[in-house]
Amino acid sequence: MVVGRILVSFCLASIDTDFKILKSNKGGIDTFSNLFNLSALFFSFSIYPAYLTCTSVCSTTSSSTLLNVEVDRRQILQIPAFAVLSSITATAALPQISNAAITPTTALDGNLPDLPTEARKSYLQYRVPLQIAADYYVFELQGRLSNVDDWGEINQLFQVNNNKGQGQPSKIERDYTNPMRILGLSMPPDEADEMRLAQFKFERAMQKIGKSVAGVRRDLPVEIDPSSVTGAQKGWDEGREALNEFFALLNGVTGFDEMKSIPPPGPNQVKEYGRSAMRFRDLTKKTKQCQNRGGPALSQAWGGLMVSGYLQDSCGIPDLEDYFYQ
Repeated sequence: MVVGRILVSFCLASIDTDFKILKSNKGGIDTFSNLFNLSALFFSFSIYPAYLTCTSVCSTTSSSTLLNVEVDRRQILQIPAFAVLSSITATAALPQISNAAITPTTALDGNLPDLPTEARKSYLQYRVPLQIAADYYVFELQGRLSNVDDWGEINQLFQVNNNKGQGQPSKIERDYTNPMRILGLSMPPDEADEMRLAQFKFERAMQKIGKSVAGVRRDLPVEIDPSSVTGAQKGWDEGREALNEFFALLNGVTGFDEMKSIPPPGPNQVKEYGRSAMRFRDLTKKTKQCQNRGGPALSQAWGGLMVSGYLQDSCGIPDLEDYFYQ
């Protein structure tokens, strides 16, 4: 009976290990370990009824116990071969977990082995700021272009800040063009060429918007040529297409679908985009509050630190990774 208890305990422990392996998606499935544990599974279920019978008989008489134990031992010796064969058949019948099912599905899992080192670093650094820039493109810039009273604000997006001789890039360069350029330069040659073309297309589109809003100042009413409105809206749509092309290339080279493209204007645009305008406005509000702590002189530096995530705790900025994966 002691032998029976030991065998059953061993098999039950193997079953527990087997189920833990099957429930875990980390590290893959070891075929031989899985086969062994499944063999133990069938083995234990075959032994356990005999063990219960032995225990029941043992409680009746000593002589019959010895007899049944001998019979059960002979039965046990006959079971393993059948159990192993059954487990092999069961293993073949079970659906196999493919590598795709256990492959990490986001860049946070570090699953970018096919990219050069600089490309991995650049992608992880700029994917969140670029998606935030795309949110701004949809939730802010598009609406302001349709309201000529806001064109003075739009014009500021293209202005270079030459504060005390230290030239600062415009918002369009800082939030869009520069990240696109850095990402393109870090990628493999074929993808880099296509990304550069998408970047140039975006720059040409922004030039159309900049030309349309040129000369418009804040709180200074001027008459806007209707052709300028048309040109600005056309530039926005061409810029949207260029961003989508760039994002599609990023998704292709990384193997993920993390970068969300911008749908065309229409009543279902926000729904198709699948990202929250409310969360974007909350992020923008807290970002401005963070920048204002340092005053105008430090606003650029504070903004850069904020986007990189270093000041989330001190400024109350929402978790940017959580914001990214909407």
